[in-house]
Amino acid sequence: MPEPTGGAELEHLLREILDTGGVGRLGSLLAAQPELATRRMEHLPDHPRGVAPLSYVAMLRYDTSSGHWRDVPGARALAEALLAAGAPVDGDPGEPETPLITAASYGDAEVARVLLDAGADVDASASTDSGGVPGGTALLHAAVFGMTDVVDVLVAAGARIDSLEVAAAAGDVTGWLGEGTEPAAQSRALVMAADHQRLDVIDLLVAHGIPVDAVDPVWGGHPLRTAAGNGRPESTRRLLEHGADPALRDGEGRTPLDLCRANRPAHGGTGHAEVEAILAPLV
Repeated sequence: MPEPTGGAELEHLLREILDTGGVGRLGSLLAAQPELATRRMEHLPDHPRGVAPLSYVAMLRYDTSSGHWRDVPGARALAEALLAAGAPVDGDPGEPETPLITAASYGDAEVARVLLDAGADVDASASTDSGGVPGGTALLHAAVFGMTDVVDVLVAAGARIDSLEVAAAAGDVTGWLGEGTEPAAQSRALVMAADHQRLDVIDLLVAHGIPVDAVDPVWGGHPLRTAAGNGRPESTRRLLEHGADPALRDGEGRTPLDLCRANRPAHGGTGHAEVEAILAPLV
């Protein structure tokens, strides 16, 4: 079968190779057409604004065509191959976010390591009109989206921690709690600690006087509902030990157990089953 020659055909071939983790096939394709490493894919229906191949690899954990999470074991090697072929580690100028921010948002710690090893700017910020967390760094994206493995990689790489909430996600709030700390920031910090299962931080924040059932007045986050909805069994237990109310409902009338069941992925592999076992006898 002849190789595709048109732009759209090449892009769909490249996408199929990336989706299947075909590192060998990618190497062969880039050897023949190295410009594909730096050329945006402009003909993908689920990426109407186009997407650079390296950024696409950074989001491989989520299949944008089907809306499902998946496992692509070769993502690290794919990123390495694209970088070796000339893909810019921080993306093209004017992109709304760098590949590192994308990897942080989608929770790919291995791709994040590859990018950092290649010199990615750990503290680069997304544009103010980007998706995800506008204006946020990779660390803030990983913190907000509950990607703890990536948080740990970024902190180890020296990412700047610039708020109590991010410090809570990173697992160390030393020096961040003071008399002038806003109550909203404190409640968000407890939500972050719960989402990332930073049990020592949960203990410290509650001991500091932050109500265990405090609700973030801006985003509506609640520690136990966040822990349950995101399948965090260790945080669920610890919050209950501190007196969190398992029957407390959100604005739509949902309990933590309701959120756990609603967000439990069909493919399993998360802590939702364990959280459900913890909460079901209590409500």
